[in-house]
Amino acid sequence: MKALSTEKAPAAIGPYSQAIEANGMVFASGQLPIDPATGAFPEGGIKEQTRQSLLNAQAILQSAGLDLKDVVKTTVLLSDIANFGPMNEVYSEFFSQPYPARSAFAVRDLPKGALVEIECIAAR
Repeated sequence: MKALSTEKAPAAIGPYSQAIEANGMVFASGQLPIDPATGAFPEGGIKEQTRQSLLNAQAILQSAGLDLKDVVKTTVLLSDIANFGPMNEVYSEFFSQPYPARSAFAVRDLPKGALVEIECIAAR
C-alpha cells in the first residue's frame, strides 16, 4: 500500500490520505470542492462545486500517473438530490464512454457545508 498526495488538491481534513494505491488500483478519498489555491469553495453553486471536486480528483490521479479516463467507479454525494441534474451536466464534461460505474445519492450534510463530494477508484 502506498499513500498518494499532491499540493494540487486540498490536503486531507482528517486522519486519511488523499489516495491510496494498492495492487494497481488507486482509491481517491472523497473530494470536497475546495480550491487548493484559496482553501475556499468556488463562487457559484452546484455546477462550480462539482467542477472543482472533479478537478481535485483529477489532480490526485495525475500525481499517480493516471487520469479520469482510468476511473472505473465513482461515488457522488449530494447535499440535495435536486442538484442531481446540474451535477450530471458538469460530470459529463469530465468523463466519456465507457463511463465509469457510479453511485449517486443525497446525504443529510457534507463537511464544511459543501453541496457535493466525489470519490473515485481508478485502475492502471
